Amino acid sequence: MRRLRGPLAGTLMAAALLTGCALDSVERPGEKAAERVRSDGSAGERGAGAQPYRRWGLEAPLPPAPKPAVRPPAARAAGPALPPVVRHIRTSDKVVFLTYDDGAEKDPRFVDMVRELRLPVSMFLTDSVVGPGYGHFARLRSVGASIQNHTLDHPALRGLPYAGQRAEICGQQNKLNSRFGVRPRLFRPPYGTYDTTTLRAAADCGIAAVVLWRASMEGTELTFTHGESRLRAGDIVSVASREATGPTLVERTARLLREVQGRGLTVGRLEDYL
Repeated sequence: MRRLRGPLAGTLMAAALLTGCALDSVERPGEKAAERVRSDGSAGERGAGAQPYRRWGLEAPLPPAPKPAVRPPAARAAGPALPPVVRHIRTSDKVVFLTYDDGAEKDPRFVDMVRELRLPVSMFLTDSVVGPGYGHFARLRSVGASIQNHTLDHPALRGLPYAGQRAEICGQQNKLNSRFGVRPRLFRPPYGTYDTTTLRAAADCGIAAVVLWRASMEGTELTFTHGESRLRAGDIVSVASREATGPTLVERTARLLREVQGRGLTVGRLEDYL
């Protein structure tokens, strides 16, 4: 190929130099964003590589809970062959226990939260509330949640005849066994109300303990049934169903976890202690 000479060659060379300068001065895609990440790190933390605890609004990861070598003694049973009623676990381990009732909320983000934070939560399910949504709780179970009994239809059990109470408790035992292949060991009576008939029916349905709570998260506030008005080791916490305009399950759980961490505690697996 012949070389260009004269004025035309000079013109082309000048154009090439100007084009090169222009390219050097153009902002490449993502260059500013990359610079922001390098300068403060904040964008990187919010991205795909963020630590899971930060993604869920926590300042630090949750320490793993110890697993007791033996189950601590539960509350004394109400009578021979009756299951104990438990509101608080007697333990020196710095743990609290998160429990969720009914099954009305089926936010897929909660599945992600349980998986990423490795939260050992306990789900007390009512068949008529869960409806066709058992698949959601199968996903929760696959990432570490446990499934427990909260009756078929959520009636207040206290005062009902034995046959009716037994049908509610055993019926849900059978339903959960058919869905998940396990018969729950733990039972929570709706509204926390029960009588000796409830305990007899629960025992006959294979229940090992009736689980109530000392602390409850309703909306964004913790309330306590008795004792100190602060979380302490061994507390069982009930997270109530969402109000129509209230914060989501993920938001309430994140707020609760910050309170747990602020008390120097972590989340334990209730089934390891009962």
